[in-house]
This record gives sequence, structure tokens and C-alpha cells, in this order.
Amino acid sequence: MADGVKPRVKAPKQAAAGEVVTMKCLISHNMESGQRKGSDGNKIPRSIINRFTCEFNGKMVIDVAMEPAISTNPYFQFDATVPEAGEFKFTWYDDDGSVYEDSKKVAIG
Repeated sequence: MADGVKPRVKAPKQAAAGEVVTMKCLISHNMESGQRKGSDGNKIPRSIINRFTCEFNGKMVIDVAMEPAISTNPYFQFDATVPEAGEFKFTWYDDDGSVYEDSKKVAIG
């Protein structure tokens, strides 16, 4: 597990049924492409978030594959429809096998 990794999500706590809401997702992660060399002259191992997903009540909303050129602290903003009360689950997958998760409940109002 990489040090200092912190997922952050901004999502509404309440929405009308069928409303389209904006999700803002950021993960603090020092991405490393595997192309740079360290002070010892050896390549620094690749360490990137390689996939990001968002589900609502178990149904996929977005699934993004990332490549080594992705920036440090990747940020995603996207719209999602809230058909009913439920929970958004956000998941980031790291090259080292680590999985970082966050979730946000949305009530219908």
C-alpha cells in the first residue's frame, strides 16, 4: 500500500428521484510511471492508480482505466443520475494490489 494515499469525494447528500448530480472525486497519490531513475541509478518501480470505478447500488456508473501518463493526484468529475435512494461506492485500484474505497449515501428528497 502506497504511503499518504487519501481518497476524497464530494457528492450530494440528497437529490430528487431521477436528478442528475455532479460527483467530484480526487485521490492523493504520488504516481510513479516506472520510467524515472532514483538516486541509486535504478528505475523507480511503477506505482499508479490504474483503475477508478463508481457504482450506485451495485450498478456500474463509470469505469476508467488509467495509464502511466496519468497525473499525480488524479481528479474526476462526472454526472450521475440518482434513480432512487442509495449509495455510491467509489473504488481506486493501485498497481501494487491496494484498493482504496469511499462511499456516499444519497437520500431522495
